[in-house]
Amino acid sequence: MFMLYMYALAPKPGRASVNNNNSYTYDLVCIGSGPAGQRAAIQAAKLGKKVAVVEKQQIVGGVCIETGTIPSKTFREAVQRAYARPGLEAHEQFRPRARPTMQQLVAHVERVIEREIFVVQENLARNDIEVIRGRASFGDPHTLQVEAFEGRRKLSVDKVLIAVGTRTSNPPDLSPDGQTIMTSDHVLNLARLPRNIAVVGAGVVGIEYASMFAALGVQVTVIDRRPRPLEFLDHEIIDELIHQMRKADVTFRCGEAVEHIKVVEVPQPKGLIELESGKHIVADMVLFSAGRIGDTDALNLEAVGLQADERGRLKVDKHHCTGVDNIYAAGDVIGFPALAATSSEQGRLAACQMFGVEAQPMASHFPVGIYAIPEISMVGATEEELTRERVPYETGIAHYKEISRGQILGDDSGMVKLIFHREDGRLLGAHCIGSGATELIHVGQAVLGLGGGLDYFIRTVFNYPTLAECYKVAAFNAANKLALVRSAVITQETATAIAVDA
Repeated sequence: MFMLYMYALAPKPGRASVNNNNSYTYDLVCIGSGPAGQRAAIQAAKLGKKVAVVEKQQIVGGVCIETGTIPSKTFREAVQRAYARPGLEAHEQFRPRARPTMQQLVAHVERVIEREIFVVQENLARNDIEVIRGRASFGDPHTLQVEAFEGRRKLSVDKVLIAVGTRTSNPPDLSPDGQTIMTSDHVLNLARLPRNIAVVGAGVVGIEYASMFAALGVQVTVIDRRPRPLEFLDHEIIDELIHQMRKADVTFRCGEAVEHIKVVEVPQPKGLIELESGKHIVADMVLFSAGRIGDTDALNLEAVGLQADERGRLKVDKHHCTGVDNIYAAGDVIGFPALAATSSEQGRLAACQMFGVEAQPMASHFPVGIYAIPEISMVGATEEELTRERVPYETGIAHYKEISRGQILGDDSGMVKLIFHREDGRLLGAHCIGSGATELIHVGQAVLGLGGGLDYFIRTVFNYPTLAECYKVAAFNAANKLALVRSAVITQETATAIAVDA
């Protein structure tokens, strides 16, 4: 494995950099400095290529660092620190909690963002990657126009990676003001915490922020036209999430579509939401989080014969090529799974493909993390998928309240759910909810990727006390169920054989 990785870092024998022949100024230009753009640029630089990154924002790192992954997850950490679980002493459980201000919550976020920007800048500079500030658009497949503050610049390029990411979508016929009507881009700029908030959209972003505000004591209403939130996750895990969020006084209005949103003065500005059913919801603030759109509008894709779909996303093949030989795309702009981790790997693989370096494709079993309160993570198949595909399986469940570490953490509602193939015991899926879920899932990911299953978990010794013990408890739970099923089947087969002989 180490040798394979080193091979990816070395130029392929006999293949010289196009830039060395002076055909183009740059071998690769990445449009966007988020995870996909960064990783592609660094991979190409390791191959001896001349690389530039074009970034339209004043900071490098893309949406991931500016308004997305890093800020939201850091904000969640600040919320949890401010409103930790009640202490173990009985008298502490009824102590009034001092409500933090937005300024107090955001202070840590700003420090983390500054540090992350520094890390990205250092990585790019260390690999001699030029950062060009401005907005890029195509003139032709090998020419980019960059509009910057200091004027227009024309770049001659061999390969291009489109890694522009996505932007928030806005309510129809209404522009967010960042105070009463807002998107996820505005949350961390709020001057104050609202008393109540309505979240339109029960996707990942909506659920994450809904749970954070609820943890801060804000009354939250979640609205979504779908019958349940996060439908791609295991339903049993989602049921537990809904249960815990309802305990935090979150109201769910699922199966309800929004007809209209407007701002009213009563006497302070409030958001008024009219649902298609005729219901009305009034809130101090409305967080509109109904999906994201690929940020491709300004690229002048027509000049190279490309067209984005209705959500601004680009279609690519298995090698991340757009159909124009020298133009690739990676990250959120190509759609699912739209995760920072997968975007980074897509960027690396695209760069390897561009310059003729063999690389193994991304593993199909990548983890998904939802940083709600409580957090959720999964890898592999859900029960619903396996049922549709008629795959025989058995589940095993371990609750944090059964695990010493769960008691130590004060988390008695978390759980780990494992799904095994009923015939050979292979692990088919792992699902976690509760403290450390996004870390804990990697044990299941490793076992799944290596083809392990029930026998591994039963034989393996885990540190005590740790949440990882949940894997062993869940495995024994599944093994007991399988033993009962097999016993019943054998009994039935024996009875049938006797009846036939008689």
